[in-house]
Amino acid sequence: MSLVVVQIGQCGNQIGQQLFEVVSMDGQSGRNECYGNTSQERFFSSSTDGVPVARAVLVDMEPKVISHTVSKAASSGRWRYGAQSAFCQNQGSGNNWANGFCVHGPRHEEAVMDLIQQEAEKCERLSGFVTMMSLAGGTGSGLGTFVTQCLRDRYPHSLILNHLTWPYGTGESSDALLIQENDIIHKICSQLMNIKQISFTDINKVIAHQLASVLQPAYTRNHGTEYGSNPLGDLLESLVTHPEYKLLGLMNIPQMSDTSLQFSTFTWPGLLKHLRQMLMANTKMEAGIDWRVKPPLGLLSAANVSQNKELRFNTSLANLLILRGKDVQEADAGLFKEQALYTSWMPGDSAFNIWRTPTSFNKYEKSATLVSNSQCLLKPLDSAVKKAWDMFASRAYVHQYTKHGISEEEFLDSFTTTEQVIASYSNLGL
Repeated sequence: MSLVVVQIGQCGNQIGQQLFEVVSMDGQSGRNECYGNTSQERFFSSSTDGVPVARAVLVDMEPKVISHTVSKAASSGRWRYGAQSAFCQNQGSGNNWANGFCVHGPRHEEAVMDLIQQEAEKCERLSGFVTMMSLAGGTGSGLGTFVTQCLRDRYPHSLILNHLTWPYGTGESSDALLIQENDIIHKICSQLMNIKQISFTDINKVIAHQLASVLQPAYTRNHGTEYGSNPLGDLLESLVTHPEYKLLGLMNIPQMSDTSLQFSTFTWPGLLKHLRQMLMANTKMEAGIDWRVKPPLGLLSAANVSQNKELRFNTSLANLLILRGKDVQEADAGLFKEQALYTSWMPGDSAFNIWRTPTSFNKYEKSATLVSNSQCLLKPLDSAVKKAWDMFASRAYVHQYTKHGISEEEFLDSFTTTEQVIASYSNLGL
């Protein structure tokens, strides 16, 4: 089944281009014909000139980023964007969420949704939509939220995965939100990739690598012989088991510079040991894992939680482990089923799923990715809400939103809803 990627704003378009670049190189590597064909159908449609065309729609209120993105894709010679797949204007959203959501969204809804419909109709079997956007900026966050709502209205039975650099609201229109944090990616570039002068391109490449490690083909059942046909359906079935819990975090190992990789070897026991500890300690990179963090001996009382809001152990609702590479069937992931890792009302056996493929990914002979529906985003989300409350109380920038139609009551409603999400995830440890 195929995915339609909707790239919105500068961040969404740049990361989307990098995602297609990664899956293009990985899928055309020639290591596994079935793997390559499945990847091709998932991300690209065929064309008369023989160059695969990305199943994507590009949206921005300014033409510069889209023009550069389209040109960069075409210059690769391996794939390109469709000639009629982009929508842009000559007036930006002024870094204002309300401007993107209340003004540009309704004004350009028909044109944008027509492009998405044309792309969806090219798919023989549509799995769903991946919308890529940033929290920052008016187009990425504001228009991105509006387009996501339109997708839910127009395609009520299709799956929607929002890929965000930072969470917005609660994702009521989406089936799940997969979130990657720029500061964490920056540390990966610096400490693991040994990049001295880090650019947005470097950050986008790491984000695309991690996202592709989730979306590329894999056997979605133990000891399977066929690649999962519905990537979003299989992903959400594994991870979003309750409508109140839609926030997904991502951990991927190994990640290192090409120079270090030449002198490194990996074993499945070593990779899984590190990844499990990263999950428990809520660390999204290998460097600096806190090995002191252990599963709690018993259930925590509400009194204990209130006394220690900085609990280091990361309690999970559900986890999906994706293993790619040599001898993958020999990898024993049994420790990820331990009940101590999960909330008391979710059995470990059903809360954990594993996908495998013997095909190596990108440049790594063995690699492991963990997508986690857990408390991993609780602390940054709580911090963001507190800052937003402080700014709202001091009336900072509120007039910039109200002049475009966002009422103060809507601010209060969003705070209340987000605080409920925080409370729900906090209670996973009880």
